[in-house]
Amino acid sequence: MLSNLAPSLKGVLALLLVIVSTLFWFPVLLVVAIFKLAVPLTGSRRICTIILMKIAEIWIGINNGILRNLLSIKWDIRGLEGLRKDEWYLVGCNHQSWSDIPVTQFALNGRIPLLKFFLKRELIWVPFLGIAWWALDFPFMKRHSQAKIARNPALRGKDLETTRRACEKFRYTPVSVFNFLEGTRFTRAKQQAQNSPYRHLLRPKAGGTAFVLGTMGEQLKTMLDITLVYPDGRDGLWDLLCGRIPRIIVDIRPLPIPAAFRNRDYQADPEFRAFYQQWVVDLWTAKDQLIESILSGQPQPSAIAPPAPSEPLQVTERAGADNSLSARTDA
Repeated sequence: MLSNLAPSLKGVLALLLVIVSTLFWFPVLLVVAIFKLAVPLTGSRRICTIILMKIAEIWIGINNGILRNLLSIKWDIRGLEGLRKDEWYLVGCNHQSWSDIPVTQFALNGRIPLLKFFLKRELIWVPFLGIAWWALDFPFMKRHSQAKIARNPALRGKDLETTRRACEKFRYTPVSVFNFLEGTRFTRAKQQAQNSPYRHLLRPKAGGTAFVLGTMGEQLKTMLDITLVYPDGRDGLWDLLCGRIPRIIVDIRPLPIPAAFRNRDYQADPEFRAFYQQWVVDLWTAKDQLIESILSGQPQPSAIAPPAPSEPLQVTERAGADNSLSARTDA
């Protein structure tokens, strides 16, 4: 019966169900978060963190049930085999739409530790969700324009310091650190403005994931390379809730993180910076080929991790300036 509803009515119903679930779980999460803040004991805070993450997983699971049962979406999720909830993951993904985060949560919730991603500081004011993200230790970043950084060079390292503080909290309980390597949603206009060499992607930014590896290298052994494809068009979140996105492909490929990339200083080590940038470029080239093969119906390449570069690249001024975090969600 629900499948016969008009798309706009489906969207309203789905949104209302998400709001009701949020209003139910938010007070529970807030009580645990206040207790965690009030009792400064390491063991107590660790237990509270686990409880908070479980609450978030339940909330996401309810949202997933809404997507699964209310909307007629054909899900094609590949590569779930072997994923574990007791391991730390670095999760890298292309950024196509506002739907990307709920889509990724649909694919991975309950299979790996809770996804945690970097957010613009302004998002802390989002009703309910902003406080929930804060309680769950999601890092909030403040963007600085190039002009402001030029006037005050000390601002250039603020993102790195925020990353380090956030990753210190991630050391004790398994998490999945999520990163949109492009830093912003793909559009043809942005692609042309960047002169991107890829057909379906913007240029990747290596700094965000490199900073995380520099802080959490001992915990992070695997990167989940996620490729999101909307074969019938990249519509927005409202279109997802209305069921106007008929098919979604989520390709998940576990890649071993080369040991040489762990606990290195991306800012101060130009050789490592060149190595790592080349690794990300190779990864992005393979991702672009994968998307093209999916859209064209051609045989898709096997899951082979790009090897760590054996020779350093020439570090250009543009590449060397890539110290910004690309994990932040874009408005």
